[in-house]
Amino acid sequence: MTIQIDRRSIVLGGGFGLAALLMPGGGALAAGMFGGSGFTHNVASGEPGADSMLLWTRFVPATGQGVIRLDVEVALDPDFAKVISGGTTRTGAYRDWTAKITVDGLAPGTAYWYRFVGPDGSKSPTGRTKTLPIGNVKRFGLGVFSCSNVPFGYFNAYAHAAAREDMDLWFHVGDYLYEYHRGGYPSEGQSVANRLIEPAREINDLGDYRMRYASYRADPDLQKLHQMKPMVALWDDHESANDSWEGGAENHTPETEGLWNVRRAMAVQAYREWMPVSDEPWKTYDIGTLATLYRTETRLLARTQQPDVAPLFREADPTAALKAFRDGPWMDPSATMMGSTQESWLAHALKANARTSAWQLVGIGTNVGLTSVPANAMDWLTPDADTRAKAFVEAGMAASKLGLPMSFDNWGGYPAARARLLKSAQVADADLVLLTGDSHNAWAFGLMQDGKPAGVEFGGHSVTSAGFEGFTKTDPKVVAKGLVDANAELKWADTSQRGYMMMEVTPQRVSGDWVFLQTIKTQNLALAGTHRMSVDRGRRAFSA
Repeated sequence: MTIQIDRRSIVLGGGFGLAALLMPGGGALAAGMFGGSGFTHNVASGEPGADSMLLWTRFVPATGQGVIRLDVEVALDPDFAKVISGGTTRTGAYRDWTAKITVDGLAPGTAYWYRFVGPDGSKSPTGRTKTLPIGNVKRFGLGVFSCSNVPFGYFNAYAHAAAREDMDLWFHVGDYLYEYHRGGYPSEGQSVANRLIEPAREINDLGDYRMRYASYRADPDLQKLHQMKPMVALWDDHESANDSWEGGAENHTPETEGLWNVRRAMAVQAYREWMPVSDEPWKTYDIGTLATLYRTETRLLARTQQPDVAPLFREADPTAALKAFRDGPWMDPSATMMGSTQESWLAHALKANARTSAWQLVGIGTNVGLTSVPANAMDWLTPDADTRAKAFVEAGMAASKLGLPMSFDNWGGYPAARARLLKSAQVADADLVLLTGDSHNAWAFGLMQDGKPAGVEFGGHSVTSAGFEGFTKTDPKVVAKGLVDANAELKWADTSQRGYMMMEVTPQRVSGDWVFLQTIKTQNLALAGTHRMSVDRGRRAFSA
């Protein structure tokens, strides 16, 4: 989530503890998360295919062995009465004792149980996974998550989703963890007791990133999510640093934190060690003739730097400066989120796959739909609101009056690249469904390009990170209505609730449920409600 103000003053984000990671009921979690031995972080699966699956675990030996061997067993039953596949792999301290292996020879659309066997004969917890189907698929369920910040609260969204039987695959569209120090984002006053992160400082080197993953992955609800179904995951900015781009980040100061390219490389290494992902930067996943799922990369490899309009407000004539920016640099076609190589790949893939699969489900870290700040947004703030929050809203209103977006860190900051993306879907004659995150709020956009529908966007709300309710006490329904009324592409919004999205894909319709948990302040799976929207095949716009 972008906050266009100095990071030290109004950053929103931050907890687990080295020896106090949480178990159900609030007790201290096993010391083995950091100092123990054996299988410390359960199991996970990802990168699903019709006949293959990537399997993940972490095993720390009791003695100082340099390299160890792990075996994996795959069976059709949880008792492993008949092991039908498997393999062997190695790990060591050089990769933080994490291990990944891709097993082949599996059957399409089939559930499997798997486990790892340590060098001492010990066995990991049993995981359950499922390969992708082939042929004429009648239904596919997809759980979509983003923005899971431990100190803000409990991962009730993960726990609720993990208990469901109507989903086939998890899709995490970024901000799986956050880089801030304790008390940074969220502040100490916003943080939930005992939800502590490690290390306590802002993460900056390889050891820091590894420890933060160990901290997050010790959460029992996140472990259960990974244990029950495979996950396709992409990173957004907080897996490295806030508002990151190819050459730097808003939350990176080279003078005190070193070279950005070094930090970026260490963030990527830790991500690939700790997540059930391949090293491919982008990828497609075929769900029979029903859909193609796309994993994209829009942060670290080719994104050009986000526009910064803050200096324009210090000009003698801010309005003239904003107009000049709007008509010049903002429209620069060289600005890119994906880079030309990935843009070309996606355009060709959409054209090819739209002929063979009904739906094109494209996962992107940030919102593509256009949003601006309503003219009456100051009414959302209380009289005693922070002066920086007031300045933020006033600046947004001034920019929006000139046709500029609310955020320049999402696709609103890259209008030429956005046009290229949507035009490629139109040229491909694709039924485009975008699945996005980052903003912490829930959105439904009907995307337009050159006056014609280009597809729809289901923008996911956060697992725990605060949305608009973090700075306004106005009735959330008033805020949502104001946003919808002020933005032509925005068809519905919720700006105050946490949870996840559940996507149901059928040959003729894609439906999305925004699932809202009652609370994240305690462990509680009760729902506050849901909201469903659908798009029918060929319409490329939400149903009435």
